[in-house]
Amino acid sequence: MSAEIRNEYEKLKSRLKDLYFDFEIREKAKLVSEINHLKRKKNAIILGHNYMEPALYYGVADITGDSLMLCQQAAKTSAKVIVFCGVRFMAETAKIVNPERMVLLPSLKAGCSLAASLTADDIRGLRSRFPGVPVVVYINTYAEVKAEADICCTSSNAAHIIDSLRSDTVIFLPDEYLARNVAKETGRHIIFPTVNTKNSEEGSSDSLLEKVIIGWHGRCEVHERFTVEDIDRARLQFPDVLVLAHPECNPEVISEADFSGSTAAMIRYVKDTNAPRYLLLTECSMGDNILAENPEKEIVRLCSVRCPHMNQITLEQTKKALELGRYQIEVPEPIRERAKHAIHRMLQAV
Repeated sequence: MSAEIRNEYEKLKSRLKDLYFDFEIREKAKLVSEINHLKRKKNAIILGHNYMEPALYYGVADITGDSLMLCQQAAKTSAKVIVFCGVRFMAETAKIVNPERMVLLPSLKAGCSLAASLTADDIRGLRSRFPGVPVVVYINTYAEVKAEADICCTSSNAAHIIDSLRSDTVIFLPDEYLARNVAKETGRHIIFPTVNTKNSEEGSSDSLLEKVIIGWHGRCEVHERFTVEDIDRARLQFPDVLVLAHPECNPEVISEADFSGSTAAMIRYVKDTNAPRYLLLTECSMGDNILAENPEKEIVRLCSVRCPHMNQITLEQTKKALELGRYQIEVPEPIRERAKHAIHRMLQAV
């Protein structure tokens, strides 16, 4: 084992000794060393979402965080190459704010069920039905969708962004559950327009006279699977558990949880509180990352619920991305310019 690999091994072991077997740490240290060497050689920076596996999260990511944090940091970097260890819409956002940089996504399979639920045509259709109503799109959308929006938001600032528009009616897309949760937080009614009619599934056009959010039936395939029964079963086994739920969960789940917030907010909450144990209703890898940072905490999570897209990003794929310059993210300039406006409005509002 070379001195460089041993150094990476010791750093990984200090954090991950309770999560991996020692032989796994040794193997991962070799990859980490190779990736970090390639980063220096290619003047690259790696952005790692909170859902990345621990060896990648702690071993090679230069900046870690939730969608908002990574969007902010992507706008500031001076690195020649950005490797985005997340999913495609995140890498697109990095390209939108850094058109002159090479942005790489380690796997083409790192998509998003929520982002795929909404198209630019869908927004144009809603604008024609509700002329003059501002459109807010969740950061979890593709570039062509952002280009049709007035402003973007994340789960951590959605309520603030909607209130900042000072409009009685707001179109908020595409996450159904986040929209319902934000509607409750901001004291608004919510309607979901049906396709090809002027009526709505909840409320009617008369509802537009009141404070209302016009929503969409998009969902995260991870967060929609958590149920109140999951919480009940956890509390039956661990009566002292503190339940943390992501805002993309069903409102009934949010109501039963002790805390709801973005991934960054959940991480801070665990760090700053002292409960006997915590149940995290979000992607399971984040629980491992919190444990590595807070070994004294006890984390309960449902690891049968994994994101198939985030899990496509591995150390091996990240190394290949740097070696081969794959897979490059491109955003057509007309779309990029319009999407940049919506992103910058969000960043200026937070």
